[in-house]
Amino acid sequence: MPTLRLLSAAVLLTLAAGANASSFIVTTDAIVGTLKQTTDLTSDATGSFRDNKIVRAARDDAASFEASEGAVRGVRLESAFEYIRQQAPQLQATDTQLAQAILTI
Repeated sequence: MPTLRLLSAAVLLTLAAGANASSFIVTTDAIVGTLKQTTDLTSDATGSFRDNKIVRAARDDAASFEASEGAVRGVRLESAFEYIRQQAPQLQATDTQLAQAILTI
């Protein structure tokens, strides 16, 4: 009798572990997929601005904006923000995120 209980417990633990593992994989895949889509959208949007003169001219202002934690807002940076938001209205980014993106271009 104790062997049957032990065997039953082992089977139940194996089934439970399998369910947890597959649940974890599905959840992880969903999170990674969402992050990839967000990254692709941001990369596509900022990649198209790489050669734009307005955006490239705003690099120094973006650096000042970042260094001052948003207190210093140069004219070139404001112009770049406006241009980016007109060209990519689907991009829902904060000023800080846009400034960081400009610095990486």
